[in-house]
Amino acid sequence: MRPGDHPEFFRFPAPEGRSRESTIVLDAEGRFFHDGELVAHAKLALAMRRWIRRHPDDGRYILSNGYDWTYFSVEDVPFFVDGVKLEQDRVVLRLDDETEEPWNPAESSVGKGGALYTKVKRGQDGGPYGARFHRHAQIALAPVLDVDAEGKAGAHIGGRFVVIGAQTFG
Repeated sequence: MRPGDHPEFFRFPAPEGRSRESTIVLDAEGRFFHDGELVAHAKLALAMRRWIRRHPDDGRYILSNGYDWTYFSVEDVPFFVDGVKLEQDRVVLRLDDETEEPWNPAESSVGKGGALYTKVKRGQDGGPYGARFHRHAQIALAPVLDVDAEGKAGAHIGGRFVVIGAQTFG
C-alpha cells in the first residue's frame, strides 16, 4: 500500500521543516517552472503532468505521486490537448500527460484569442479538469469543424453536428 492510498493521505502534515506550498507554476503554455526556472527535463515534466490532482478538501491544484504531495500554481488550465485523432464516429484527444479520451464539443468553449477549451478527466478524482487545445491540435480539428445555419460553431462527429458550448458545466 502506497501512502497515497491511505484515506487521510491529503490531511497528513508536511514533513518536518517543510511546507505543502511550492514555487512550482504551470504556465499558460503548459510549461512547468520551479523557482522561476523552466523544468527542462522532459521526463520530469511528463511525470508532473501525470501527478496533477485537486486537493479533496480545498480543491486547489496539487502534484501527488502517491508518496507525497504539494500545492502548485496553474496560470490557465492544468491540461493541454497536444493532438487529435479524427475517427469515423468520434474525435479522440491526446492530452499532454499522454492519455487519450473522446472529445465532446458540447462541453467546450472558445476563449481568449480564439483558443478552444474543453473539459477532460471526468472520471478522475477532482475532475473534470479544464484543458486548452494547443494551436496545432486545434488546427487539426479543421476537417470536422463547421458553422450551422444559425451561425453556431460546431463539429461533425458520428453523422451529427454538435454545437461547441451547447452544454454548461461547473
